[in-house]
Amino acid sequence: MLSFDDYARLDGTALAELIRRRDVSAAEVREVALSAVARFNPKLNAVLDVLTDASAADVAALRSDAPFAGVPFLIKELALHAGGAPCRMGSRLAAGVSFPTDTELMARFRRAGLVTIGTTQTPEFGYCGTTEPVAFGPAHNPWRLGHSPGGSSGGSGAAVGARIVPIAHANDGGGSIRIPASSNGLVGLKPTRDRTPSGPDASDPLFGQAIEFVVTRSVRDAAGMLDAVAGADIGAPSIAPVEAGGFLSQIGRPPERLRVACMSKSPFGAPLHPECAEAMTRTRALLSDLGHEVVDASLAFDFESFTKYVHVIWCVGTAAGIAMVASSTGRKPSLDTLESATLACYEDGLKMTALDVATALHYFNVVSRKIGQYFEGIDVLLSPTSGQPPPKHGVVNQNAPGIDGLTWTRQTFEFFPFTPLFNATGQPAISLPLHWSKDGLPMGSQFVGRFADEATLLRLAAQIEQAAPWSSRMPALIQ
Repeated sequence: MLSFDDYARLDGTALAELIRRRDVSAAEVREVALSAVARFNPKLNAVLDVLTDASAADVAALRSDAPFAGVPFLIKELALHAGGAPCRMGSRLAAGVSFPTDTELMARFRRAGLVTIGTTQTPEFGYCGTTEPVAFGPAHNPWRLGHSPGGSSGGSGAAVGARIVPIAHANDGGGSIRIPASSNGLVGLKPTRDRTPSGPDASDPLFGQAIEFVVTRSVRDAAGMLDAVAGADIGAPSIAPVEAGGFLSQIGRPPERLRVACMSKSPFGAPLHPECAEAMTRTRALLSDLGHEVVDASLAFDFESFTKYVHVIWCVGTAAGIAMVASSTGRKPSLDTLESATLACYEDGLKMTALDVATALHYFNVVSRKIGQYFEGIDVLLSPTSGQPPPKHGVVNQNAPGIDGLTWTRQTFEFFPFTPLFNATGQPAISLPLHWSKDGLPMGSQFVGRFADEATLLRLAAQIEQAAPWSSRMPALIQ
């Protein structure tokens, strides 16, 4: 009989191996995961719907040769969808929304052997770095209740952090994989633009700034999942370069000596939070001990320009999504159905023109070229993942009365300044759990690679994981 204590110590790869050897059954593992939802979710509020029948069907349909056969899994209620499962996008406007079919990525998750036991929380339309929607109430951080688990994949991050599942779906349009990974002591890989499929519903979400993947507890799970789901779907507008030999093969291959540039302040000029600065000092020392060359980064941007143009892209994307949901449900976007910041951004999006979008896309082309040139002189960029430790609930308020859209976007960047740039450039980036605050809250370090070079990031991440392992650390909720 598999106990929760034993289950909680295993990543997805190890669980799949136990099932493959028939030391435990997939049905037994599913029951442990469902019991963990019942035990911890009343305090976490991370899981919204439990998919009892659907997960039993997943177990019945398992193929023994699938790489993650029998591993319990959760899906975020945003963008990706599973046939018949709720997809309410954290919003009262989308109450009751579901889709009859799987997206392509969901189909690949199933083929990889994952058993989907439920759905997870997101802030309204994913437009926040914390997860505190009016529709469902705040999700909690398993390391310290009352604090944010990050966003927008906060429910998935909290559930994996609490060991309910070892892997959960997440997506990232400005940091929404990496921020929850940082907040919950996890590995959060944002793949290269177009590395994973977004069809058939979308082509390049947020004009190429958003991408779908997962949060995990181990580097090898991130690599193995990328092998399982990477690649363009039918009719995709573009294709990321193929990685010869796959991504899991990178694990255990030490990287060559790398030149790593470390950011001592946010790309928009603000100084580091003292605990972020301490985390960077420790991470720099670790990299030096591993034989890498660490230099100071000289990377800065005009905060106002970047914020202005990201605001265009995010608001147009938000407005389009809200319009589709409103058309489907017959509900009107208003303060009765949307939070105040979301409504303000929706209204901004309605006012923006094709010229506004074209100008923003031109700006991001210039930024991508500039950053690409900068990476000609370095292999990896190091920064904190977030601008501060996970905040208490209410500090970042998507429903603040009277807030305007641009102020909301600016405030989001002030709290989470390190991640959005690499959505604009499409580069791969990974958050690793290398530091805990004095209050016991995880704080991740972000490593950014050249475009399409997840291989270097994964080799470095695996080396770091071996040198400074985090798998034995357990959150306060389950101790």
